[in-house]
Amino acid sequence: MELRHLRYFIAVAEEGHITRAAERLGMQQPPLSQQIKALERELKIQLFRRKPRGVELTEAGRAFLVDARAVFERIQHAVDTAHRADRGEQGRISVGVSAAASFHPFVLPVIRAFRQAFPLVSVSLDERLTINLIDDLNHERLDAAFMRVPNGDTEGIQVRLLMEEEAIVALPSNHVLALRYNSVVPLKALAEEDFILYGHRVGQTFQHDTVAACYAAGFNPRIGQAVPLLGSAINLVAAGFGVSIVQASLERMHLDGIVYRRLKAPVQLRSPLNLASRRGEASSVVRPFLNFVRRAAKNYTARYGLYGSA
Repeated sequence: MELRHLRYFIAVAEEGHITRAAERLGMQQPPLSQQIKALERELKIQLFRRKPRGVELTEAGRAFLVDARAVFERIQHAVDTAHRADRGEQGRISVGVSAAASFHPFVLPVIRAFRQAFPLVSVSLDERLTINLIDDLNHERLDAAFMRVPNGDTEGIQVRLLMEEEAIVALPSNHVLALRYNSVVPLKALAEEDFILYGHRVGQTFQHDTVAACYAAGFNPRIGQAVPLLGSAINLVAAGFGVSIVQASLERMHLDGIVYRRLKAPVQLRSPLNLASRRGEASSVVRPFLNFVRRAAKNYTARYGLYGSA
């Protein structure tokens, strides 16, 4: 028995007339009659009673119709599922985010928006160090990752700049500079402060740019502590261990014991927000996610500017 035999049977059962069923199927009446008879011979069951003006189902035929329709519904469901998966509307995607990137007001809302737009796609979210995100992308444990500046083995990784934001300084709330400057602090005013640096490889990328900006302002920054996570740096600042240059999006976090001020520096510090994925990604689920995020980033920067924050 082939699927076409079931399709022929269902058409005849629903039309109650072989000629009308043949027209519906786009075939001639004699071949259709032959196919129905062949099906009955194969099943060794009479499915139809022939009448002067058509046919009607036997009791066995009515029972067979129920399951025949169920078979076709399952097949159609399988076809629809395959099409949705091919269009990226169904499947699974694993997304990573670095601690520093997770604070940006774009990241979590765009993931939420994607889940709403593609409700049949299962999204998992993991926060990790940037170097671990790169390693997980290389080993296909992650499909895409939001990060600031990539480090590690990025040869097979494509990094797309989504936007940038300005850097600000985090100060203890009772710090003399916080009381002296209400909005903007000259970078050179931090010359006597202990700097809290953060990142997996302190001295590179944003941390390197921070030190270079201090040099440009005329002083060599005094490094108080270096920690791997941004959250750790913020806690140290709040506890009075020093100051830290952070991304402007951190200002949205209202923590006790800490205040934020904009910076005035000879070299303006910028921090990127990147989206990383494997080069030549072929997944029909990952590609729509990457496209969705890029379109959303364009809309975001059109509204707030390349260096803006919501």
